[in-house]
Amino acid sequence: MKALADKVLILGIDGMDPKLTQKFIDEGYMPNLKKLIAKGSAEKNLRMIGGFPTVTPPMWTTLATGANPSTHGITEYYAKHPERLDVIVYNFDSTKCKAEPLWNVTAAAGKKTLVWHWPGSSWPPTSDNANLHVVDGTQPGGINCGIAEVDNEKLVVASTKTEEVIYRKKAATDSQIPCFIPGMEIEEDHDELSSYDKVHAVEVTDIAITSAETYHNLSETPLDICYSSIKPATGWLNAPKDAKEFTLLNNGGKIRRICLITKNEKGIYASVSIYKSKKDSTPLAVCSLGQFVEDVVDEAYKKEEKIMANRNMRLLEIAEDGSSLKMWISAAMDFHNDNLWHPKTLLSDIVKNVGYPQPICMAGSSDEILISKCARANWDRAANWNAHAINYLARNGGYEVIFSHFHNIDLQGHLLVKFLHDGSSKMTAETYNKLFRDVYVQTDQYISEFLDLLDEGWTIVMVSDHGQICPEHGRTDFLPGTNAVNTIYFEQWGYLTLKKDAQGNRLREIDWDKTVAVPQRCNQIYLNLKGRDPHGIVEPDEQYEWEEKIMTDLYSLKDPQTGKRIISLALRNRDAVIIGTGGPECGDIIYVIAEGYTDDHGDSLPTFLGTNDTTVASIFVAAGKGIKENVKTERVIKHIDVAPTVALLAGVKMPAQCEGAPIYQILDGCPF
Repeated sequence: MKALADKVLILGIDGMDPKLTQKFIDEGYMPNLKKLIAKGSAEKNLRMIGGFPTVTPPMWTTLATGANPSTHGITEYYAKHPERLDVIVYNFDSTKCKAEPLWNVTAAAGKKTLVWHWPGSSWPPTSDNANLHVVDGTQPGGINCGIAEVDNEKLVVASTKTEEVIYRKKAATDSQIPCFIPGMEIEEDHDELSSYDKVHAVEVTDIAITSAETYHNLSETPLDICYSSIKPATGWLNAPKDAKEFTLLNNGGKIRRICLITKNEKGIYASVSIYKSKKDSTPLAVCSLGQFVEDVVDEAYKKEEKIMANRNMRLLEIAEDGSSLKMWISAAMDFHNDNLWHPKTLLSDIVKNVGYPQPICMAGSSDEILISKCARANWDRAANWNAHAINYLARNGGYEVIFSHFHNIDLQGHLLVKFLHDGSSKMTAETYNKLFRDVYVQTDQYISEFLDLLDEGWTIVMVSDHGQICPEHGRTDFLPGTNAVNTIYFEQWGYLTLKKDAQGNRLREIDWDKTVAVPQRCNQIYLNLKGRDPHGIVEPDEQYEWEEKIMTDLYSLKDPQTGKRIISLALRNRDAVIIGTGGPECGDIIYVIAEGYTDDHGDSLPTFLGTNDTTVASIFVAAGKGIKENVKTERVIKHIDVAPTVALLAGVKMPAQCEGAPIYQILDGCPF
């Protein structure tokens, strides 16, 4: 089959919303994407419709295979445990995918192919073809973040009023640091597994018994704090006369660094220099007020092994007299860890020619300073590294097809989207909207890094897996979340029973002899079925009636404030095929939260809208050889159409389980 394009780059941007994007283009904030659209084709509203649920692993797997989740088997963020209904397991695992990915096809056709951090179905590689190179994909945030982050993100608070050096884990919810409590000892980090080890080796059980436990927004993720005492500098090899010093703790206190506070030319304390020892003549880093310091290389511990790692830093504030200061320090990255690089030589090549893989940043907590000065700046650095690495490999690696993914919008959006309509006690809705707009401005800059490839023979297909919704009415406590069993309504309805202690208090343990059904993951409900489940009590011939009763109760749920239903759709497993899901990897009932009550993304149909111009739909734009120029099509473009379209561009066969069709309306030179 003759290829329509010479080389194809799939530019994946996680969480990118077509409706918001069009708004920001119209307002002049995304000129580079506007250029890309003018050079190519898209649906008239830039929209692409995904499957269900609208979460990362199933959607990116559909984009890669052209198959629905009911076919490829990656049906949620987590997967059901093969034997237990109260336990779930990690789902970013290519061995669980039952459909052929397009990258295996292109590699087999003799095209050198790179899969760059495609989450959900790329790692481990499922083909041993020498043409296939794969980098990570085991978690959505960033390359190597699951296995190479070896120290926590933290805030450093130093003051002349502080008498001790203390490290407290997960103590800060924003830049307004809680009061220091004297007399505390260093809290050691007892984690023996990396985050990648944890999610792959440890099963997840989370029984939620109160409304407060059913949900944790990433905007509430706490940071570690290092408290330290500022004193006059003494015993230094070379310290200015009026310098001050404090001690910095990394790795939960395992590594200590001595820091020098010095004045600027105006005689005001304005910078912090970090040293390994007072006898060293050269600092590890110099952090001046207002500057984002990249790639500070220093020691860190991974378990009990000392390794070298890179961190980013920012001095957020410092008193002019040097009596107090506050710093942000990113997680540390072990830049030698090549376990998720195939071939492993790719990592050293990138480090040498581009730089170190970057940590992700979750500093936010509805705090404008942390979001704008730390998270945004860190993601700017990650965007630059990601773009430069892909461009370097596109130009020097001999690749003909590249599948790439970048997660900046989704993770930053989790800090912001839920507050776009009403704001919070910490920031106004106007501030949240500006901060989220800045994420799209960042994304436009990221897109600009690839426009020159169009002149070098590359065709670019830009896609996202979903957008993010700001709900009109607020989130419902019916949602179990991605990794919890929500007992609240199912206990009230009599479908689920928890065991009790001698005093009659509920335990976080299910009484299987009295439990008919269990809701788990985002959208799944399982009957406790005889002959299938270890403790099953529901007779198979009663399954239909139990499902009918549960679905009736689901539809009866109403918001007491508005009187509206909070469940949009409830389907039996066999019927869920109409929305692209179901099958043995799904529950007996699959349900959808109603529009207006959804939770960012994941629990909604891909057509749902939110407030503030948000939607959960995906974006699609293509440009370059094989794509018509300046075309807006009326065709409804779906996730399942991407893989067959790219296959036609590359001149290879369709993936074996592909269920979509090429978007021939936008193809130039298409034979049909």
